[in-house]
Amino acid sequence: MVVQVLNDNERFKLDDSDDALFYSDPRFVQHLDAAFRLRLTQLYSERIPSCAVVLDLMSSWVSHLPEQQRYEQVIGHGLNAQELQANPRLDRHWVQNLNRDQTLPLDDASIDCTLIVAGWQYLQQPEAVAAELLRITRPRGQVICAFSNRMFFTKAPQIWTDGGDGDHLRYVAEVLMAQGWPKPELVAEQTQQTGPLGWVGAKGDPFFAVIATKPLVSDHV
Repeated sequence: MVVQVLNDNERFKLDDSDDALFYSDPRFVQHLDAAFRLRLTQLYSERIPSCAVVLDLMSSWVSHLPEQQRYEQVIGHGLNAQELQANPRLDRHWVQNLNRDQTLPLDDASIDCTLIVAGWQYLQQPEAVAAELLRITRPRGQVICAFSNRMFFTKAPQIWTDGGDGDHLRYVAEVLMAQGWPKPELVAEQTQQTGPLGWVGAKGDPFFAVIATKPLVSDHV
């Protein structure tokens, strides 16, 4: 059973039109800077084993996985078919609007690691998505939800637009725990720009991540 955390006001977004229309044109651009992307890839290198079945949820034309690393399978999901087709890391993919339908077309305990990059902030039914992630994740599998301080403001629910960085970390963790995930690990770091600007201390996009690990059955005993 899905445990609700948000109220109706917190799910409200300024642009309530169909998300599929908003994302109908492909955006072959980087939404986060090089410093953030470098830190994200480093985190993936540390956390995802080569034997993993990886789900890149709310993906696009790039998955930020380490170039030299190969996995058992990388499955992609998103809202734009052209972006997903252009992503060289995906072995297969599907298109689905998670604000309309939260049921993931994946078997129970079939995924080792789910990645969500700059996507959680657009979910209006995050509780149902978190419950589905628990269902499809293998014991000791992980969800890595990473984000910065950028967003499409009109498409983000009020719970996100009204909060600060710390609020966002606590909110994602709260939703996950309400659906049965153990207390997640929270990461909050300041990045440094790459190149000459970084040499003089220029900062990059801040890096935030919520990392949840599904327990073994014995972990509950």
